[in-house]
Amino acid sequence: MNKQCDNANSYKKTNQLSMFSSTFPIFFLLMLYLVGIPLWIIILIGIWYFSIISLESTGYLDKIDATRVLGFILMIRTKKGKSILDRISSFKRFWKFFGEISIWICLSVMALVVFVLLISAFSTILNPREEYIPASDVLFIPGVTSFVPFWWPVIALIVTLVIHEYSHGIQARVHGMRLKSFGLLLMGPLPLGAFAEPEQDEMIRAPRRERMRLFAAGPSINIFATYIAVILLAFVSTGLVANQEGLHIREIIEGEPAQEAGLAPYEAIIEINGTEITDYDSFSSTLNDTSPGDEIVFKVLTFPSEDGFRDEKEVSVVMGDRFEHFNSICEQNNDYERCMSFYGNPEPGKSFLGVDIAEDIVAAKRYSIILQGNFGIVDRLVYTLVTPVIMLFEPMSLDGQTMIIEERQLLEVEGFIPESIGKENVLRIFDFLFWLVWVNFLLGFANLVPMVPFDGGHIVKDAIHSILRRISSRHPIKIENFANKISNYSSFFFLIIILLPLISPIFPW
Repeated sequence: MNKQCDNANSYKKTNQLSMFSSTFPIFFLLMLYLVGIPLWIIILIGIWYFSIISLESTGYLDKIDATRVLGFILMIRTKKGKSILDRISSFKRFWKFFGEISIWICLSVMALVVFVLLISAFSTILNPREEYIPASDVLFIPGVTSFVPFWWPVIALIVTLVIHEYSHGIQARVHGMRLKSFGLLLMGPLPLGAFAEPEQDEMIRAPRRERMRLFAAGPSINIFATYIAVILLAFVSTGLVANQEGLHIREIIEGEPAQEAGLAPYEAIIEINGTEITDYDSFSSTLNDTSPGDEIVFKVLTFPSEDGFRDEKEVSVVMGDRFEHFNSICEQNNDYERCMSFYGNPEPGKSFLGVDIAEDIVAAKRYSIILQGNFGIVDRLVYTLVTPVIMLFEPMSLDGQTMIIEERQLLEVEGFIPESIGKENVLRIFDFLFWLVWVNFLLGFANLVPMVPFDGGHIVKDAIHSILRRISSRHPIKIENFANKISNYSSFFFLIIILLPLISPIFPW
């Protein structure tokens, strides 16, 4: 009788799982439509869903050791590479030390992640968004997210996911846990994730400190990979230089003397009134000797044509008044004095051209100064640490580009890079390294949000349990239950924090 009941319960659970597996994809597609995902993307996801349903029914997924997860995600397992992983894992002392360091790195970075999330939440409450964030920009999807192109981000994402999960696998093997397999989670051609699949029973029985090392190894390897890629990017950037010496005009202020005279963005200033201009100091000192109303002759090189040729031309500019320009801006500001102070309290009688000048091509110089900059070790270290943060916003402001297109055209290969490689190939390496930094940094930090199922949530859960075991005399089961409750509340709290900027337009704050 008991056996029959067990069979009945098993059958009931199987039916429930089958129902969930079939209804979840339909619900998910409906949600995608409601939040504004383009219809063609929903159609492609639908085609993918029915394709893997068909492959599953014919038994093909079993042949390639693949499983359908949540209806439309394909989990592809492989045992290839396990022998290599075992050889790498044989350096147990090193990897245990790496795992221990990883815990402290992750806890430190997690504190920063929590701080940023809380600041973001308070900012959203005080200054709520009036419009929804575009649905395509909510998640990082190469080729769909407006500021993320397809090929280089996808390649960088695959590399990032592989080293993340391989690092988990190494820690599992170092601490004596067997691996069933590892592989990728796919939705069509897009990798949604990777996985290393330890034997679940062995992982549950493992000491908590060892589990913490395992969970911390993934995000920490991404953080290390971020800065290795930053150094490599700086190294490549040292071989990219401006194809013409002189100062480059980056922007022209509308309605000011430079625009009225016909100067244009990304022209190179080589002479002013017959004086050669080689750097910003010579440019500044020459213009300091002029007054408002003076007519100045600029010799410039035009923006390169399609074949790379630049014309030389002379432009006469009648200089404006610096005080009048900023005075007209600040008169419209509620705090006039603060506004003028922001612009350096310009005095009447100083000439004004109306351009934004770059002494070098910023796109290449920004990264190469990590290795070539004229500043101390501490300053260099700080700049290196913040570089990935700066890089996060580049594609957002440049419509998915890694540098301003006009600046890209002004670059050429020089120095240690052989000309035979070619500028386009060097720029391809630059783009790949850029996205490798971008994806590793994003994945490393995102995984340290203290909520399950992220690695950060598992680390916090085990850390809370370890702390409670030391300070409390309660029964281990009660401690386990209490730690689980704290973990669940933490996960729910940070889920709300993450969703707050997305849902804030709903509420009348």
